[in-house]
Amino acid sequence: MAEIDLKDARSPSERRGSDRKKLIIDVRFEGGDGTGIANTRDIGSGGLYMTTTAVLDLGTPIMMTINLGEREMNLHGVVVYSDPGHGVGVRFRDLSSEDEEFLGQELELS
Repeated sequence: MAEIDLKDARSPSERRGSDRKKLIIDVRFEGGDGTGIANTRDIGSGGLYMTTTAVLDLGTPIMMTINLGEREMNLHGVVVYSDPGHGVGVRFRDLSSEDEEFLGQELELS
């Protein structure tokens, strides 16, 4: 069984370090025992919330693919908030400065 890293899991009051914008787009994801397609509810340069019934525990590493504008982005993250049966909050990990800048620009335009 994979070891879970909880260093990025935080309480709801401190979980978000960047602003998010309401935006609904498809997310293909793999993480823990879950794999599938979900929808974002909101997204920002630091992370996103996605609606899914998949069970993804706090600290679960997750790989996601989203299409934003004409760009496909492969993103790594960790689950930092879980509302079982409804969705999860994901903090991006190792986001390149290019991807972070692109996200910021796209979210300003939408």
